[in-house]
Amino acid sequence: MDERLGIVGSGAIACGLAASAAQHGEVVLWARSDASAERARKTVDKAVSKMEGVDGANVSIVQDLGALSGTTAVIEAIAEDADAKAALWGQLAGIVNGETLLGSTTSSLSVAQIASASGAPERFVGLHVFNPVPRMKLVELAFPAEATDDIKARASALCEALGKTAVVVPDIPGFVVNRLLFPYLFSAVALQEETGLPSESIDTCMQLGAGHPMGPLALLDFVGLDVSQAIGDAIGADVPQSLRALVDEGALGRKSGRGFYTYN
Repeated sequence: MDERLGIVGSGAIACGLAASAAQHGEVVLWARSDASAERARKTVDKAVSKMEGVDGANVSIVQDLGALSGTTAVIEAIAEDADAKAALWGQLAGIVNGETLLGSTTSSLSVAQIASASGAPERFVGLHVFNPVPRMKLVELAFPAEATDDIKARASALCEALGKTAVVVPDIPGFVVNRLLFPYLFSAVALQEETGLPSESIDTCMQLGAGHPMGPLALLDFVGLDVSQAIGDAIGADVPQSLRALVDEGALGRKSGRGFYTYN
């Protein structure tokens, strides 16, 4: 891998990117707090333990943003919140140098808006990375209008080095996958509201009848119902009331232990 990668964030996408990049060299991952750093260490180590010949020691977990100054590509992968991302890019602006490739993982936010907050839209790329990162091969790349040809080539090369297939998509809410996927997922919820069918019945039909690896309601739980609701609102989809009610109750899917299914 030609880039020395810095990752800002400690969630599933950030840790998955770090584990994938650890196959090819040293990675610096920034976590906000002691607790976040400890969780990230465990998540990265668990991911690399499933990858032959990969050393988790290649991933350095830091809490000082200044440690990213020596990287050549910085990918921000914090929560899907435009204000939070803008604030963090304001901090990073004085740390990264003028040659660094800048990127943000997002599934529904405006790449142009985040790029503007970075102060260097000509060096910016939006990456829609799919979870679980080590297994999922696609990365949707969206560029602001100012992005240079060199940055576009470097972003594609970085994805290739990570073992991903990069597809350049328009900077529109939801890009391609979520723009097409979430109306389908929400239609499954609407069908449940209409018929009262159990979640298992709907999911089994789509798995065995359409060849899907995961049913729509299980997939919503996997993504997170709060995240799914935010994506639906961003792309202008009709988010079913029963899903909104679950979010209001704090039933967010797998991560909270309850959604359309109950998890131990």
